[in-house]
Amino acid sequence: MTAEKQLTVAIAGATGVVGGTVRAILEERDFPVGELRLLASERSRGRQLAFRGRDVTVDVLSADSFAGVDLAFFAAGGGGAKEFVPAAVAAGATVIDKSSTFRSDPDVPLVVPEVNPQALDRHKGIIATPNCSTIQMVVALKPIYDAAGITRVVVATYQSVSGSGRRGVDDLERQSREVVAGRPPTLGLYPYPIAFNLLPHIDSFLPTGYTKEEQKMVDETHKIFADARIGISPTCVRVPVYEAHSEAINVQTREKLTAAAARALLAAFPGIEVVDDPADLRYPMPLDAARRDAVFVGRIREDDTIENGLNFWCVCDNLRKGAALNAVQIAEELVRRGKL
Repeated sequence: MTAEKQLTVAIAGATGVVGGTVRAILEERDFPVGELRLLASERSRGRQLAFRGRDVTVDVLSADSFAGVDLAFFAAGGGGAKEFVPAAVAAGATVIDKSSTFRSDPDVPLVVPEVNPQALDRHKGIIATPNCSTIQMVVALKPIYDAAGITRVVVATYQSVSGSGRRGVDDLERQSREVVAGRPPTLGLYPYPIAFNLLPHIDSFLPTGYTKEEQKMVDETHKIFADARIGISPTCVRVPVYEAHSEAINVQTREKLTAAAARALLAAFPGIEVVDDPADLRYPMPLDAARRDAVFVGRIREDDTIENGLNFWCVCDNLRKGAALNAVQIAEELVRRGKL
């Protein structure tokens, strides 16, 4: 992407997995970065990270980091967002935040550019990007919603350990080696072993019996579509996969939509790649989706147990489209709309 105006861009949480992916995608997509500021905690001060063939020194994230910054990507977690996003906005920066801190704020747009880019026109300095599991689902639901309406969604997620950051990846790698060697797995981030196991529990439990991760999918989908009438029933599961989240999605539409019509709508939609050829055993898998930008959809079929029912399988790299890429695409849309 090219533009005449070169922007001063900051990445808060620059040494983390998401922050590092934001930096890589800014370079890959030729975003108009004139100056890049990399911000992290004190322990990362002075680290050198490459950007466009040169090293950029990491500085400490503080309230004084944002003078002259046009755009700030926040991948610093909820604590960092609460503490420093107001300072960034006060300094004149537009903030795109990956944490859950501002997602439910009615004054903060929650945006997936393929789904609700118009929401950017009302931002007041802060734009939230949704949870990774929500992002891939709403991209896949959007063409169906526009064509036939949606009354209900039942979704089961199969979420990779990279969604927990480096500690989750380290747990899976270490425990896998321990189990293969015949040793009991040592616990780390998760309450039970993740190697060769599934954990039907992501984030803390709520009094309803759902987890916060599951409630996020409900609340965020309602906000993104501006439609609280959609019934959403999620179950979120952590699985022993390094990269890319998968989802089994059952949709009930307001109007009848055949599998063939749904397949055509999905294939034509920006950001979606349909991989759906059962005769050739072709369907989306995490190994194929990892480090790629698309939301992959397959196993598209009608559910004849309910009226106007559809089933499909959806896979997406949670660190790219599920986090960093969505944030960069928001920035690109802001540039297109003359908002930066």
